[in-house]
Amino acid sequence: MLMSLKMLTAGDSGRIVGFDQSGGPYRKKLLAMGLTPGTEFTITRFAPMGDPVEIKLRGFSLSLRKNEASVLMIEKI
Repeated sequence: MLMSLKMLTAGDSGRIVGFDQSGGPYRKKLLAMGLTPGTEFTITRFAPMGDPVEIKLRGFSLSLRKNEASVLMIEKI
């Protein structure tokens, strides 16, 4: 089942499946940061107001804003 990153909670793991069609401006940026289809990640934490979210992937931590994270289509693992 495809979902958005905001549907997960801290400690959940997921795999990037693709990108939302409306996320054109962010797609290139996300790919450059290593968020390619097939990449697995774990949500480390959310900021108190929910923005940004910190994820751990490929041995490093990455913070994403809500509008960037909403472009990712993921599946929970």
